Formats: sequence, C-alpha cells, structure tokens
Amino acid sequence: MIRAGGLRPYRAIVGARFRVLLQYRAAALAGLWTQVVFGLVLIMVYEAFYRSSSPATQPIAFAQVASYVWFGQALFAMLPWSADAEVRAMVRSGAVAYELCRPVDLYGLWYARAVAQRSAPTLLRAVPMALIAALVLPRVGLGEWRLAPPPSLACAAGAAVALLGAFVLSCALSTLNNVSLLWTLGGEGVVLLMTTVVTLLSGLAVPLPLLPGWAQPVLAWLPFAGLFDLPFRVYAGHLAPGQLASVLVRQTGWTLALIALGRWLLGRGLRRLVVQGG
Repeated sequence: MIRAGGLRPYRAIVGARFRVLLQYRAAALAGLWTQVVFGLVLIMVYEAFYRSSSPATQPIAFAQVASYVWFGQALFAMLPWSADAEVRAMVRSGAVAYELCRPVDLYGLWYARAVAQRSAPTLLRAVPMALIAALVLPRVGLGEWRLAPPPSLACAAGAAVALLGAFVLSCALSTLNNVSLLWTLGGEGVVLLMTTVVTLLSGLAVPLPLLPGWAQPVLAWLPFAGLFDLPFRVYAGHLAPGQLASVLVRQTGWTLALIALGRWLLGRGLRRLVVQGG
C-alpha cells in the first residue's frame, strides 16, 4: 500500500512518463484527423437515421447526438483501450522482475503510468478536436453538426468534475488491463475484449440514450457509462446539477472496487509468477 507522504515517487513517474508521451505530436495529429473523419462519418449515419424516423420518438435530438459524437472523439485517448505496451513487454521478457525490486508499490507504479498514458494523448487531441467541432464546422455550413457549448456554467463546471471522475475510473480499468497480463500468454484477448466492451457500453459506438429502454438501468450502473456517457449528460444538461453527486458516487464506487480487484489479482498473480532466464 502507498503510505501517506510517499507520493513523491509516483508524481515523478507521472511527470517523466507524461513528458515522454507529449513528444508523440505527429502521431497525435494523425490520430486527430482520423477521428475527425470518423466523427463526420458517424454523424452522417445518425443524420440518415433521424431523417428516416420521427424525431419526436427519439430520446435525444440530432444536434445533441452530434455533440455526443464529438465529445466522445475528444475523449477517445482517455478511454481504457489497451494495456501499457512497455508493461506487456516486461511481462513477456521477464523484465517485470526489475519492477518488483523498486522500492514502490507495484500497483501504484502501474496506476501512475496509466495516469500519464491517459492524460498526455488526451490533451494533445482533445483541445484541437473541440476547436474544430465547435468553431470550424459552423463556418463551413455544418452548424447542426457542431459540438454545442454547455447550456450553463453550472453544467460546464459539473462536467469538469465528472470528467475527473471518469479519468480516475479509466486509469483503474487501464491498470486492470496491465494486471491481466500476468494471467495470459499474450494479453491480446483481454485487451480486445476490453476494447469491445468499452466501445459498446460507454456510448462511443452508439449513444446510450438510443439503446432499448429495458437496458438503460443496467447501462447506467455499469462502470463504463461513467467513462463517457454520464459526463456528457452532465455537460449537455440532461442531468440536473443536483444529480452530479449521484454520478460521482457511481464513478468513485466503481473506481475503488476496480482498484481493490486489481490489487487482489496482482497479489495472486505475483505469487504464481515465474521468471525464467536473465
């Protein structure tokens, strides 16, 4: 466990890893344009869907769906898609033994790496993505496809707090991905499963309000809605400011539960870990 006052090594890890990841600006730019095209394609699909059905029967307006898409694309890099490539290589090669020699808590070390991994790429992409979606699209005649601003300052402030909750939850899931590498030969299966689940259940593929009504209570209480759907609903004003506390309770509860699960699995995995050679 991390003792009080012993956070300095973890802050150093986050800072060093954060600076390294900020160097991948060309990759972030390429990913940004890919996401812009993907976002436009998604909005075209949704526009066709709304034109072929009665807008009055839909639980969310088309303009809000467009904002939903851009909000998700801006936060794309923050979602827990994959395990840390360096941790995966260390587990495969046996170099993870060096991690065990460090005078820090291993789970805290991997969580600190996840903090940098989910923050630096997001900052490189989210700001230009938001500017393109909010300012450029209206200037080229696509005002209905833009990222609309929050309806009030209270919604904006609430969304910022909910995004912080989504961030720590995403880091907990990312660290769980890393821990799962101790239990698999390659790690690709768990990563692909996590990618599919996050895409579907966070709302990134299809906005959760458009899914069947019987699924809504389950989707709202699963941890994945807290990664993206619930912060957007706070941002768009779908959830009143008074409901922010409920969102934060869900995010915090799932974060603590996933951290406890990750620590338990890590402890069991280390007891059965065998490092050969070297």
